[in-house]
Amino acid sequence: MLQDPEKIVVCPGVLDGFTARIALDVGFDALYMTGAGTAACRLGAPDFGIINMTEMAANASMIANLDDRVPLIADADTGFGSSLSVRRMVRTYIDGNVAAFHIEDQAFMKRCGHLRNKELVSLDQYLTRIRAASMARAESGRDIVIIARTDALQSLGFDEAIRRLKAVYEAGADVAFIDGLLSKEQAKEMVKRLAPMPCLLNIVHGGVTPPMTAQEAKEYGFKIVIWSILSMAEIYNATHRAMTELRDTGFLKQREDGTGGIEDVFRVCGINESAEFDAEAGGESFKGGFF
Repeated sequence: MLQDPEKIVVCPGVLDGFTARIALDVGFDALYMTGAGTAACRLGAPDFGIINMTEMAANASMIANLDDRVPLIADADTGFGSSLSVRRMVRTYIDGNVAAFHIEDQAFMKRCGHLRNKELVSLDQYLTRIRAASMARAESGRDIVIIARTDALQSLGFDEAIRRLKAVYEAGADVAFIDGLLSKEQAKEMVKRLAPMPCLLNIVHGGVTPPMTAQEAKEYGFKIVIWSILSMAEIYNATHRAMTELRDTGFLKQREDGTGGIEDVFRVCGINESAEFDAEAGGESFKGGFF
């Protein structure tokens, strides 16, 4: 996809199997697994580096293998420790069928890129992470795209963010990602100054980066655009509204068009495909139907 000059890869942020199934049902040809969403759905915790590599990799592998024709970009936080931890992460993500991951230059007690007061590691430490990822990929003999994310813009400025990404490109990173871009002008300048390195744009509901359409991002020269917390934000809005209604009224009205009921929920999770597989194998468990 990155090689197509006319293509921009558009990825909705998913956080579990259900939201990934919905994205696949809608017809997206690439997905993004959010680390913040993974921490929220697996631990009920904020994006403070609490979740570990095993938990992140398990979630990524499950999502990536729902449909192995659709590539998954997965958050890899800081690489989860030393160069050896980065090596283990890369091997595990490759084994899990993950197509790409991003690794950042925050210190281990990391946080969402659109929050304030982030602590960064030195450029030398970040280079070690990227080199370790590149070396681990080469060792495996298999392919995975390494996306270098920097959070330097907030505390060290735009020029330092660009400097860091140019350095890690030489160390083996494939794609550049500045989190928390503050304007469309910065977005355009990022692509211009990092060429020919492909660039990723992150749009966050309520974040510091101004909203842009996929077409705008493409015109600016970005190759990938992710809406990282799309599922988190929409689940929060819809579920909070429904639960508030139930609490306040003791009743929850069904949608007038009838959508969102048990049939839709099970269909999107693959009930028909599962029944067809069972029948083709000679099973009769679902012969009488479901509903």
